[in-house]
Amino acid sequence: MSAKVPSNGPWYPDAFRFYRHALEIMDTAGVPFLLGGACGFGFYTGIIRHTKDLDLFVHPAHVRQTLDVFAAAGYRAELVFAHWLAKAYHGDDFVDVIFSSGNGLCPVDNVWFDHAMEGEVLGTRVRFVAAEEMIWQKAYIMERERFDGADVSHLLHACGRQLDWDHLLARFGPHWRVLLSHLILYGFVYPSDRESIPVGVLQTLIDRLQDEPAGTESLCQGPLLSRTQYLVDTEEWGYADPRMAPRGPMTEDQVARWTDAGR
Repeated sequence: MSAKVPSNGPWYPDAFRFYRHALEIMDTAGVPFLLGGACGFGFYTGIIRHTKDLDLFVHPAHVRQTLDVFAAAGYRAELVFAHWLAKAYHGDDFVDVIFSSGNGLCPVDNVWFDHAMEGEVLGTRVRFVAAEEMIWQKAYIMERERFDGADVSHLLHACGRQLDWDHLLARFGPHWRVLLSHLILYGFVYPSDRESIPVGVLQTLIDRLQDEPAGTESLCQGPLLSRTQYLVDTEEWGYADPRMAPRGPMTEDQVARWTDAGR
């Protein structure tokens, strides 16, 4: 794994100063946070991306405190989507304050912090989102305009031999098919590096696949992967949406707002 992201990051000077200040005010306020996004991805893979945002991951209980910290420092801050995302702005640059995922399945809990990795970015010591949580969250992003499968493959390529596979399997839980699909894709992308994935992990998932009975509920789990591409299933064909109670954590209003933003 990489030891650090380049100290100047993939940013222009104004953004560099804003993001460094963001880390400073969060640290001074004592709000626990993890760094993810392009910084975390670069930390693990060495792939550096030019980006106009910084991704801070916080526990849901600390979202309001985080927004107050940025507001007190003179930045505009708002809760954008009540189920997973807030933002703080400085001109055209912004900080994403992430406390779950767009599909509501990956809330930041204490385990995120237990598995975090220490590193350096912007000349500051920080804690990065663990590769396992990063893979878990990215694996569900299969929008028409964005597919994070390449990110998952690159993370598996960089970290596969060091991953806590029991932890990763537990994170996916009943959605293990999503993980299996990415592992199979990884073997296609990197035919000479398939040993990065433990044979036992693949065999466990393939055994589950062979033994799994057919579902009985009229359910389309596509909305867990894309907020717009399966609307016909839930709005016209009568399939249940797994994101909403009693199957998922989101309210009808949260689903509607998140869907409208993607139309």
